[in-house]
Amino acid sequence: MRLLEALRHLPKPVTAARLAAETEISPRQLYRDIATLRAGGALIDGAAGYGYTLTEDPTLPPQSFSRLEIEALMLGVASLGDYGDAALAVAGRNALARIVATLPDRQARQAAHATIRSWRPPEPRAAITVDLGLLREACWDESSVRITYRDAREQITEREILPLGMSYSPRTLMLVAWCQLRDGYRTFEVPRIIALSRGGTSFRPRRVQLLRDYVTLRTAEWKRKEQTALPRA
Repeated sequence: MRLLEALRHLPKPVTAARLAAETEISPRQLYRDIATLRAGGALIDGAAGYGYTLTEDPTLPPQSFSRLEIEALMLGVASLGDYGDAALAVAGRNALARIVATLPDRQARQAAHATIRSWRPPEPRAAITVDLGLLREACWDESSVRITYRDAREQITEREILPLGMSYSPRTLMLVAWCQLRDGYRTFEVPRIIALSRGGTSFRPRRVQLLRDYVTLRTAEWKRKEQTALPRA
């Protein structure tokens, strides 16, 4: 079970070394467990030295969840409505409905009577006027987009960017991208994007590495700021 969970949530493909560390077993035991899962019907692509990817098989028995895991799923999906993205909220409810439909009766009843709720006064959010579906597809397809952007100083620029990922904050939606115009990482507020269209540049398979480098860069920046803010003895 721990190996299946690691294959589900770790970035794919997952190396054998990473899986062994995550599940706290030896590489030799990992290879045996992979073989056992495959023999049981799990669709696991890949091999040693390359990495592994789990493809969920509908013929496998339905997954079982603890009561707290069910509560976490219900809470997480319910919270999607706070982000002002109607399509995302609907997708979450549809996915959850399919999950609940496959649960054993007792767990399905627990889902119907979840006790944890999230409520907070709605935060004012700036309206998004561009096609979020197109932006999401560009991230998934690892394809550039062209944007017309109005920054915080009301200056308007046109640029082609490589969209790496989106981040929902309580007040707005942010887009992390590699900007071709500035030749560097930039973070854009999506409500400030005036126009959006597909670009002509594919950056597959660079997205994962670009995003990892961005996280490393930002983490180093945050650590420098924390050290600067520390009081001197």
